[in-house]
Order: sequence, then structure tokens, then C-alpha cells
Amino acid sequence: MVAFFAMRQNTCCHGWYFVKTTLIFGVLVIISSVQALAQTFQDNSNSDARLRVATPLMANPSSKPVVPPFLRPEALFTNPFGMTSWLRSRGVALTMDNTNEYTDALSAPTADHPNYRQGSSNAGQVNTALHINWDKILGLKGFATHTLFTSRYGTTANRMMGDWLAHSSEIYGGGGNVVVHLVTAYGEENLLGGRVSIAGGRLTEMSEFSASSLFCNFQNNSFCGRPKAAIDNQYITSYPAGEWGFRVRGRPSRYIYIQAGVYFAERGIYANNQHRTGFHFNSSNIVGQLAPIELGWEPVMGSKHKLPGHYKIGGQLISAPNPDNYYDVNGQPYALSGRTVRNHQQTWSTWLEVDQKILHHPYSNSEGGLTVMGGVIYNDPRTSLRNYETYVAFVDRGFIKSRPYDAFGMVMTYVKIAPGVSDTDILDLSMVPVKTAPNHATGTQGHATIFETNYQIHVMRGVVLAPDFQVYFHPNAQRNLKNVEFIGFKSQIQIM
Repeated sequence: MVAFFAMRQNTCCHGWYFVKTTLIFGVLVIISSVQALAQTFQDNSNSDARLRVATPLMANPSSKPVVPPFLRPEALFTNPFGMTSWLRSRGVALTMDNTNEYTDALSAPTADHPNYRQGSSNAGQVNTALHINWDKILGLKGFATHTLFTSRYGTTANRMMGDWLAHSSEIYGGGGNVVVHLVTAYGEENLLGGRVSIAGGRLTEMSEFSASSLFCNFQNNSFCGRPKAAIDNQYITSYPAGEWGFRVRGRPSRYIYIQAGVYFAERGIYANNQHRTGFHFNSSNIVGQLAPIELGWEPVMGSKHKLPGHYKIGGQLISAPNPDNYYDVNGQPYALSGRTVRNHQQTWSTWLEVDQKILHHPYSNSEGGLTVMGGVIYNDPRTSLRNYETYVAFVDRGFIKSRPYDAFGMVMTYVKIAPGVSDTDILDLSMVPVKTAPNHATGTQGHATIFETNYQIHVMRGVVLAPDFQVYFHPNAQRNLKNVEFIGFKSQIQIM
């Protein structure tokens, strides 16, 4: 044990050097790409707006406050009894959708683990969103409010096989099995024709930062919603969790944005005893702040087909108590000493992410084409579970001429567990008797890879069904667990 500890002490943390290098490299890539491709930009005020962080600037934006038009997705009930048109003409947009995700294990779990079993699961949710343009209602120029509720149900199958890192059904968790869970409720002011957006209230941080609607073309939680390492901290909110926050976004040009925010770190944001319904606003849970910042470039390339892309680099400083994953208060391995774990008041995370449509099918609609994605998320190795995550993916929509709204996609993610977590596992599992290791580990956690592929079938207006296949290489990042395959489907119904 002493020799192992000495070796661990000699392992230096070079995280800040990685952060600086990543930030500098990313900024240089963005700047050089802007210079090289500036001549390819075309007017894109109306195309692919739903894939952007915010509605892009118009070709000739005004200097007045303006509420960007609310999106009107294709729905099963487009305009029941004229209600949708009547509401929207008065500045009110009401939408509702259902997502359901089913997975079934094709292989048996690793033997000699009595709590593991081969099985299937189903999870889902119903979302209800209310957007109000207060300019139309009360004449409050540029001001809108956004409120989102969800109702979640079911469970996820990956835990039956020993994995606790990535849900095979992303839609599981966070909201509890409740009828109504408040996700967000905030106000937004849009100034200078949309050049400046200011939002405050109950917000979900990762719906604003490191965000893309492309992620949930898939089902596994390692990627859908957001790459899982992006929320590898107990205080970072991801859908359906919300917290008090404030965000400012500016667009110095049509294709570049910079945004920053301050969010109040709340204890137990994913715990049912604190936030099962999302209406627990007790300020005694607030223990610190999160300060994210992100720079993004959203070009539209090509003079004919207008191929959109999104290039973003960001990071955040988290000022709240986070436990060390290896050391106790005296600088000794807490697995050996049994003393209180050391807390860090400052920790951080970074991300660099890219997606670009590279091909438009000539027989397809404006949404059709091949889009590629890639990125890396790197976290403070002292306090994280996932030290870093990398991913590559593509989605090809409308490649079959007779099926313009269908899509085929593939994604692969790789997660590296922080060295302190792996070393703590080794110490815990070498004890006599064996101690319980963190993160439900039954072996040393090192790295994991998840592969997923699906085919999205546009069944009818507002209804999509996607048969899905997933493979877990080293579930729970443990080599002692056999690889697992899941088959299932994801259904999405836009009700209104």
C-alpha cells in the first residue's frame, strides 16, 4: 500500500495546462476558419434556426428590442379547433410532446454478480412548454417568458448489467416518477434586434452551454442530452433539473456569439428528497456559484445549399465544495485512512465541440444532408469521475429519395475515468474484507466505450420511431464486466 501511495503522489495533475492549450487552440481554429471561409457565407436568416443556440440575426437587424418568433414544430395536431393559431396570434405558444425509450439486453450479464440480471426496461416523459411574448400582450418590448414542465416514468436497463455511467434510456432519471416536474421558468429580454439576449430565473445550464439539438438524434445517455462528461459535477444542471441563474449572450456578428452566465450551485439538484417536483426553491440549498463562458461560430457554408455548422469552445469555474476523488484532509488516501475526504472549493471543466453539415442531397428538403460531429470534454481530474470524454458521430437525413425525413445515425463515445477514482478502487478492492468502492464499482474503473446506431422512421406528421442498437465496451468502465449489447427503440410524438 505504501509503495502504491508513493507512486500516486508522484503523479502530477497537468489539467490546467490542458485547459490553456485547448482554449488557445480552439480560439485559433475559430479565428483562422472565419478568415478562410468568410467569403462562403450566405443569407441564412431562416434556415436551420432550431439547431442554433439562439435565433440567428437577420440580414439587416434593427436596433430595437424584438422577441424572436417561437418555433412551431411539425405536430400530430397542427391547429386543433383553431386554438394554436388563435394563441400564437396573441403571443402565446403552447407545445406538448412525448418521448419513449425501450431497451432490451441481448446478452446475459457477467456471472458471479447476484444483483445483475438480463432484462429490459422502458422510460419516457411528456413535455409541456409555454412561451409568452409579453410585447404582444402588455407592450413590454423584447420580453418573453419560457416555462417547461415534464412528467417522467419508467426505469433504465443498463443498471441491471452493472453499468452506472450511461443510461441506455436517456430519458430516465432527474425528474423522478412524478406527474409534474418544473424544469425551467425564466424571463428573457432581447435587445438591439436580437444582438443581445439576457435571461434570468430557473434555468438549466447545459441547455444553454455545450448544447445542441443534434445530440438527441440518439438514445444513450452518454451522448443524448449532452455528452455525459459535460455534467460530471454534482452542481451542474442538465435537463430536467433547474437552478437559479443568469445568462447573457451577445452576437457581435451574424455568425459569432459569446455567452456567459452565473448559476447558483444547489445541493441535491438530482435528489428526490430535494427536487423531485422541481418546485423546491429553498435558498438554504445554495452553496456556491458556477460561472460558464462559451464562444461559438455558426457559419453557413456553400453558395448553393447553405450547409450549417457549429463550432464552440467553453469552460466554467465551479466555486462550491467538491470532494477529492483520492485524498483525505491530511493528504493521505481516504480509502486507507478512513478520514474525511478533502474538499475543493474551486474546480473546473472545459469543452471543444464541432458539428458541420458536409453534404446536401440534391433530391432532399432543406433539413436533409450528412452532418458530422466531434468533440472533447475535459474535467478537473482531482474532483471528477469522468476525467475526459471524446466522441464522433454522424447523422444522414433524407439519403433515401422516397424517405426525405428519415435519418440514419451512428455515434461512438469514449470516457476515461479520473486517475484518483481508479486508484481509490484499487485500494478499496484490495482490502480484507473488501470495502465498497465508489460509483457501484465491482472492479477497477478505467475507461469505457459506447457505440450506438439507429434509423429514424418518419411515420407520419409529428411521429418518429427509431429502432436502436447499443454496445457497451467495459460497462461501468470495468474490465471485469463483459461487453453488453442492447436493442430497442425510441419514439417521439409531437402532440401539438
